Amino acid sequence: MDIDWAALGQVFGVSLVATVALVGVFTLGIVGGSARTADGGTGTLARVGSYAAYAVCAGAVALGIYTIAA
Repeated sequence: MDIDWAALGQVFGVSLVATVALVGVFTLGIVGGSARTADGGTGTLARVGSYAAYAVCAGAVALGIYTIAA
């Protein structure tokens, strides 16, 4: 049994980058959802950005599940 170390390293690298990127997008969603303006109201643009970040995360999870199931 031979192990293709180059392919294994490539999978590791892509997985690491994708994980860090997804966690970063989710963090932006959390920060955007908790944003407050100077007068104490919620920032509409920040809230929309937060929902968009959550949609990207949900899409990535759905793609992962689809890839595993296919």
